[in-house]
Amino acid sequence: MSAGTGAATRGNSGVQFAKNAAVLLLLSAVWLGGCTSTRGGGHSGQGDHSAFMATGSGSGESIATGISSGISMPWIATKNTTRINTASPVEAAVLVSRTLWPAQSKASRPGAVILADPTDWASAAAAAHLIHHPHNGPVLYVTGESIPSATLQELQRLQPTGVKGSGVQVILTGKLEAGVEQAAEELGFKTTRVEGGNAAELAAAADAYFIQSAGEISEGVIIGSSDEEAFTMPAAYWSAHMPEPLLYVSGDRIPIATVQALQKRGGKASIYIIGPEKAVSAKLEEELSAYGNVTRISGKDAYENAIAFAKFKDNSTGFGWGVNEPGRNLTLSNVETPQLALAGAPFAHLGKHAPLIWTSKNAMPGSVMEYVMSLQTKYEQSPADGPFNHAWLLGGTAQLTEAAQGELDAMLEISSASSASDGGHGGH
Repeated sequence: MSAGTGAATRGNSGVQFAKNAAVLLLLSAVWLGGCTSTRGGGHSGQGDHSAFMATGSGSGESIATGISSGISMPWIATKNTTRINTASPVEAAVLVSRTLWPAQSKASRPGAVILADPTDWASAAAAAHLIHHPHNGPVLYVTGESIPSATLQELQRLQPTGVKGSGVQVILTGKLEAGVEQAAEELGFKTTRVEGGNAAELAAAADAYFIQSAGEISEGVIIGSSDEEAFTMPAAYWSAHMPEPLLYVSGDRIPIATVQALQKRGGKASIYIIGPEKAVSAKLEEELSAYGNVTRISGKDAYENAIAFAKFKDNSTGFGWGVNEPGRNLTLSNVETPQLALAGAPFAHLGKHAPLIWTSKNAMPGSVMEYVMSLQTKYEQSPADGPFNHAWLLGGTAQLTEAAQGELDAMLEISSASSASDGGHGGH
């Protein structure tokens, strides 16, 4: 394995510079023309002449930022929301990375990049734990056999600094072929592998690797079902945010790898089950109590389960988002596109630190709408005083419609505490 030498180039060519300049001029014209805004990251700026007018079909299948050709607005923002505007999980992971790691200085570059195969969702979700410090890096997607060009370009742009102590710059997770490792090493990066024969073994291996890197062990763990994607996925966001790992049960058994990871906590683990009994049975809950204190966080369906996890807070341990008051951030993804949701896990780690909330394509389900409304901010004197809400959206308009984004934007808007309906900001 070779140490990173900076051999992969970060600079843009003259041609790319000219393209970027043209886009920036367009963005300036757009900004002068209205109140909607867009956000970008990395080496180029992209704009939009309306909050909801992406070029082409609006589905976001491709991106003209050196990732691929087609749609020219990879980010689409309203005043309270920012959309990662692509249907491709590979491109979504790259755009999230570009949003959070500008890579313009050592301080804004990641320590290590995690490579995962999104088709193995349970392994990729457990690997999201490695996003957290001290690795401080995004999860980028690969296939089992190769690294997509968009991911390779992003690795070159990021130039990870290497994790303190080991110097590792790229962490390969799951069942990835030798060609993936070879491609990363040919770019000059130092690599390592975190592997397992199944999702439970991979999760335990990620826990062990994190303990080694961080130099400490978290007593808290999250237990999810590797058979229940929608119920378990929100835990990946917390695991990216804080040092508690995601470990797995499957069916009606606790895998040996999970038992061994729990035993490391010496019978004092704080165990948080995510999901109702149809995901993790009462029998397993009882068996898990042999390894520590068990708390279940659940909702009757995937939407309510994600909300319950976002609202939960254990004040005795500090575990849990506790998003129960205004002035917070959320990440929303269509429950039918979990690979896109996983690409957004770094949004829990940096910036506004957002939990995952499931929604549907055309509008928020009733439970989600009620939750978002409970977070609406109110001002006493001036709307400039805040606090403010924000939401990330994952997917093009084929995954989350313009109407869904508009509805969410309106519900997140700050309003006057003295008027039930002020038509905006009550004269401000």
